[in-house]
Amino acid sequence: MLNLPNCLTLFRIVTIPIFLEFLAYHYYWQALLVFVIGGFTDFLDGFFARRMNQQTALGAYLDPVADKLLVITSYVMLGLIGGIPVWLAVIVVVRDVLIVTGCAIIYFLVEERLQVRPSLIGKWSTMLQLFTLGMALLTLHDPRLLSDWVLQIFIGATAIATVVSGFQYLYRGLVWLQSRAPSITPPS
Repeated sequence: MLNLPNCLTLFRIVTIPIFLEFLAYHYYWQALLVFVIGGFTDFLDGFFARRMNQQTALGAYLDPVADKLLVITSYVMLGLIGGIPVWLAVIVVVRDVLIVTGCAIIYFLVEERLQVRPSLIGKWSTMLQLFTLGMALLTLHDPRLLSDWVLQIFIGATAIATVVSGFQYLYRGLVWLQSRAPSITPPS
């Protein structure tokens, strides 16, 4: 069902190519504005879905897809243009790809959809990823706006939180899978 929250999510997806285009042509201030607009629509779609009681199955799938698309494409592009270290882009992208791939494998193995609920460290990781993206865009726009050491601290914190949350999701997925595995009785 297409409602206001789902339209806002679709709008966020549509802003991704515009964001990437601005980055590709070094319009960093405009890219930052589009990024902020995308983040604001993420807040608004959740707010309206809850406030107007318009939570839908489509929105439950579309919202995390929009978030992952924005984060992954942003990190890849910023890594390619030197806005963030390539190794950080690799960490963020690999974590998200492993989570999505792990869910697909689990579904294939047990034919049951794994509900991946964000953990506290997962939420912190996402928040740090987004703040780091914003700070990198500010630095690209005008390096005088932010001290390099501040950006480096956020890059380090983002890397640590991303790795820790990735291991936590892996652990939770394996525990969940183990709980559904058929019990094997040893031969007597």
